[in-house]
Amino acid sequence: MAETALTNTGESPARIAGLRGIAADWSSDQRAFKNVSWGKAMMWIFLLSDTFIFSCFLLSYMTARMSTTVPWPNPSEVFALTIGDKKIPLILIAIMTFILISSSGTMAMAVNFGYRRDRAKTAALMLATAAFGATFVGMQAFEWTKLIMEGVRPWGNPWGAAQFGSSFFMITGFHGTHVTFGVIFLIAIARKVWRGDFDVERRGFFTSRKGYYEIVEITGLYWHFVDLVWVFIFAFFYLW
Repeated sequence: MAETALTNTGESPARIAGLRGIAADWSSDQRAFKNVSWGKAMMWIFLLSDTFIFSCFLLSYMTARMSTTVPWPNPSEVFALTIGDKKIPLILIAIMTFILISSSGTMAMAVNFGYRRDRAKTAALMLATAAFGATFVGMQAFEWTKLIMEGVRPWGNPWGAAQFGSSFFMITGFHGTHVTFGVIFLIAIARKVWRGDFDVERRGFFTSRKGYYEIVEITGLYWHFVDLVWVFIFAFFYLW
């Protein structure tokens, strides 16, 4: 079958259709995704691979929970906090969820002001997002400490199925690590925005071309992904 080339209009180079066109794009100096930068494309690929990992963790957790013959601990009781001599179920988890979802709002506003080249507001909102993330990690550390003191271990717990401990530490620990790296990255990029690195094209890591704030959006993609994953963890682990 004869190959068909797209008509060359204006200044756009001619493109080959079909699989040979894809191979030509990847082997040439053109971008494989014509309207997407390499930084953003690589972040999407990383997030896709991370999606597979989190999916495997959650599927493994659900398989362990449904296959065990020992009763699974009740999350409403395990994750309850005693406030004023009254046990309130999942109160800490609800606050953590609210904080993380709120951080998505501040991150979205940071991206908006970044493309407006408003350095002060972009840096302030990124630091606010980092503060929300650090608060989340601190509350998660408190949650871990509380459960460890109550006898939860990766190999057992006082309330039922031994798989509960390993599932809890594996899933929440992996997610918490993502949030921690996100906080560090947010602070680093906010510092570069505040100093004006993207306006003077100062040399260094993650500094794009002059006047270009796309790295803020790429950071936002990662942060929104972390928030979305937590929604699934909250639904499957704490509410089920």
